[in-house]
Amino acid sequence: AYKRFSELLPKEERENACSARVPKSQILTLPELRANPFQDRICHVFSTSDTRDDSMSFEDFLDMLSVFSDSATSDIKSHYAFRIFDFDEDGTLDRNDLEQLVNCLTGQGEESRLSTAEMEQLVQNILEESDIDKDGTINLSEFQHVVSRSPDFARCGALQR
Repeated sequence: AYKRFSELLPKEERENACSARVPKSQILTLPELRANPFQDRICHVFSTSDTRDDSMSFEDFLDMLSVFSDSATSDIKSHYAFRIFDFDEDGTLDRNDLEQLVNCLTGQGEESRLSTAEMEQLVQNILEESDIDKDGTINLSEFQHVVSRSPDFARCGALQR
């Protein structure tokens, strides 16, 4: 992990990799993130940057790798997936978060974008399946409940490496 992290730094900074921060643009060159539709959110969620530039310290990088690893528990993976899907960072997945999530998965192009009616139906289906307390949003425990019924989540979910 240290070697991979330091290789993302300019040569002159590699000696001090433990105290350096890798810019988001470099993190996004990793093969595991390059084609991930949630790459920006992943960098944002794992970054502890005070300047909110989504750069990563070595510790941030280790946290990200550990969540992506096969040995991470489903609870850990689902917790971070929830944070990644919570685009407005309000602690719930509401209709707007779900629409953004679907757009990330289907692509932003006109040919792949769902119609308004299709999007509304899909979001409604997700809420009917997941919103246990019927408040119009999905909280972390509701999300984890749905994930627990999906054995493929840890293998094929958003946090697949």
